Amino acid sequence: MPVLGAATASATTGGCRSATVQYRIAGADWTSQGGFRAWDSAPGAVEVRLAPGQTVGDGCKYPVSLAEYTTEGPNWNTSGRQTLVDKDTVYLTSADLGADYDEQRTWQKLSVRTPDCYGQIDLYGDDITYDGQTGEGHGPAPYQPDGVVTPYHLIAAWNGGEKPCDTGASEPPAPTPSEPAPSTPATPTTPATPTTPEGSEPPAEESTPPTTPGTSTTPPTTPDVPPAESTPPATPTPTPSESTPPLAETGAGAPVGTIAGAAAVVVALGAGALYLARRTRSS
Repeated sequence: MPVLGAATASATTGGCRSATVQYRIAGADWTSQGGFRAWDSAPGAVEVRLAPGQTVGDGCKYPVSLAEYTTEGPNWNTSGRQTLVDKDTVYLTSADLGADYDEQRTWQKLSVRTPDCYGQIDLYGDDITYDGQTGEGHGPAPYQPDGVVTPYHLIAAWNGGEKPCDTGASEPPAPTPSEPAPSTPATPTTPATPTTPEGSEPPAEESTPPTTPGTSTTPPTTPDVPPAESTPPATPTPTPSESTPPLAETGAGAPVGTIAGAAAVVVALGAGALYLARRTRSS
């Protein structure tokens, strides 16, 4: 019976599932609505919580991040290559579960710097930094022309801006014009007039190939956030296997004296037998 009880307990341990996240900007209502929005003023701070009416297990935590990027245009289709500027992350737990009667409560808040040029702000459900770098905790930066639709687990996004961003690259100085050396112009030659071969017709005009449609749809969004991955258990220290036969003992605890005594008796008996055999032959 204790064995059955232990098996049941271990089967229900650590059952964290995805949870629905709500967010709001100052002065707005709580929402889980996704999609891309054009900003009138960039949302520099966003409050987040877990939506009411769901069950969240103790010990489960859900990362939510807010990231600001500079872009090459004011919307997704013109955003081009994005460059990470700022990022903030919080972890929601069962203590952040919302209710309909707690509007006076203080909630966790995400804040990033407000862009002053073309940009995009992403709210997403993990703690990865999507800056194009490699290594643990980093991921590919968003890039619309190649269809790189990071961040993953995107909840909502905002685009905007009224001017291109200053990349900080200085323009090279214009070269000083130099007077070209006078040269004698070559006498133009009159090109021969091409003739159409008899019995042949001129080729028909080539039609313009259809233009490949661009990515007109924005990346998908979802308010459902996966739980943070748990830390893998430490590697246990290896122990000797019970099935391995033990090595011969050579220490002080081994029965060395008994073995030596038995060997001496065997030698003495052999010597006695040899002596008797010699005397029998001599007599």
